[in-house]
Amino acid sequence: MENNVHLNVTLPVEKQVDVIVTGGGSAGCFAALQAARDGASTLLIEKNGLLGGTITTAFVNFPGLFHAWGRQVIGGICWEAIERTAALGGAKLPDFSVVPQYHWMNQVRVNRFLYAAVLDEMCQEAGVELHLHEMPASVAEDQDGITVFSAAKDGLHAYHCKILIDATGDADMAGLLGYPRLRSEFLQPGTLMNTLSGYTYAAVDFAVLKAKFEKACADGTMRLTDCQITEKPFQTELHEGKINMHVTDVDASTSAGKTTAELKARAILKRIVAFLRTVPGCEHLEVSFAADECGIRETCRILGEDFITSEDYLSGRVYEDAVCYSYYPIDLHLHDSNGIKQKFHSPGIVPTIPYGALIPKGAKRILVAGRCISGDTDANSAYRVQATCMATGQAAGAAAALAAKENTAVKEVNFPKLCAALIKSGAIVPEN
Repeated sequence: MENNVHLNVTLPVEKQVDVIVTGGGSAGCFAALQAARDGASTLLIEKNGLLGGTITTAFVNFPGLFHAWGRQVIGGICWEAIERTAALGGAKLPDFSVVPQYHWMNQVRVNRFLYAAVLDEMCQEAGVELHLHEMPASVAEDQDGITVFSAAKDGLHAYHCKILIDATGDADMAGLLGYPRLRSEFLQPGTLMNTLSGYTYAAVDFAVLKAKFEKACADGTMRLTDCQITEKPFQTELHEGKINMHVTDVDASTSAGKTTAELKARAILKRIVAFLRTVPGCEHLEVSFAADECGIRETCRILGEDFITSEDYLSGRVYEDAVCYSYYPIDLHLHDSNGIKQKFHSPGIVPTIPYGALIPKGAKRILVAGRCISGDTDANSAYRVQATCMATGQAAGAAAALAAKENTAVKEVNFPKLCAALIKSGAIVPEN
């Protein structure tokens, strides 16, 4: 048998569009919506059967943060989606004029079905061509644009665009095109979101639970990373009705790595449930819900025309080409425990995101939006959150529409025109 197999397939380009967006998550949905509303013919490719990314498929359904220090800092199309979901009864908005004791109190919990349905509706209204259940497999750049080759249920397809927006979360397209990507020395762990039921919290003796847990860790049937606070094992989890797990030592930048993450996450949850069912009060504990995917915090980032450092992020530096705000503390989930390294902003400080962090170094026809924009490890742990991903998607969509219309390289987009397009759509652009 020959070791090399040649795939003898000729793929004609089926569609010519202005903008292709790969990934329909927090960044990709709003990149596509912004580009389409700005007049660009837009095609969105998403591997799952619904839009929304981690909010819908991984059940991290509390996007934040849109407000800081009593004022709104992220708006536009992404906030419109939240408001439309709330109008349907799918979200309850806090009183944002009050500065909360803890930042997470300003997160907006959304009903994932209604939110996904709202995104469907918005994309169809804007004329975005949706390709669900389809995944990019290869990509090629030429002087006129980029061809995306995708795999669908009916085979392989080829689409050509003037500008490509990589919203895969992992900078997959940028990597396939040969643009440099960065990786942290240790990747943050993942989490499989879940809901527990069937137990009686008041009946649980947590001193007994702690002793059983310590014994189980000693004999190897449980691990210290299985609970969030080892001094009070599972007390927080049972109070909240969910396991706050850390799925460590996973690299979800490849399909093989994602497979490992899914298998490990489900095995961890199964092990924890089996243990807890030996504790009085938890005999009938069960998992009433588990997300479709293990939520991934970090894989690769691009090396961009600009680079967001944690120092600039914490200081609230306003870049000359700032396109949006990003308000969330540094929130680095540790790879070897269930701990979190956090650094908070001084009162009144709100960081910004530069347009240059969305452009792979040397790129002409591709932009990146979402958690994989250019920055260091600590800054990435903050700007990876969903509201910031949405805002960078908006910015990328507006820039892509301008670059396609004027046939310019992405880094040559007229910045005042970009800001004007964002402001026209209701986005909040930092004063610079």
